[in-house]
Order: sequence, then C-alpha cells, then structure tokens
Amino acid sequence: MSIQKNDHSEGKVAKAIESQTAKLPSDTFLWAALGSMAVSATLKIFGKNHTALFVGQWAAPFLLLGVYNKIVKVEGSDQDDSSSISRYAEPEKGFNE
Repeated sequence: MSIQKNDHSEGKVAKAIESQTAKLPSDTFLWAALGSMAVSATLKIFGKNHTALFVGQWAAPFLLLGVYNKIVKVEGSDQDDSSSISRYAEPEKGFNE
C-alpha cells in the first residue's frame, strides 16, 4: 500500500456528509444557533441553570457548522486548483502593471 504525498481528496464519509448537508439552506444553522440561545435564556429564567448552560453552548457549534456548510457550497470538495478560492488570493498578472 503506497501513500501519495499530494493526495488531498476527501474520503467517502466526508463526501456523503457534504452531499447531505449541502441540501440544507445556510440560514438553517443560524436559526438553530438563535434557537439554542432562546431556549437557553428560557431555561435560565425557569431556574434550570445547568441545562441552560448546556443548551447555550450549542450556538457556537451550530454557527461553525453553518460556516462549513457555506464553504462547501461555494467551494465544494475535491475541486481542482483552477476553481479554488486560492485563485482569488493573488491579483491577476497584468491587472495593475
């Protein structure tokens, strides 16, 4: 079994997850984060402090999943370098020459 040094392709599991999460609208994760904050505040009001902290901590992972989802939708996985975001990092030759 040989290992290729420059093989940066996604595995089968990552491709399967990305194909399913790409079907979700990007704002789903934003609403999930806001919902977890609202539920957390409600639990805090009712004196369920430990549960409120637990639920309140879900907001950050939901937002991170939203960012990941957006990147996958915009960039996709396993695209060649010519269509990657890296082509936007440097100005084109002859642009300001």
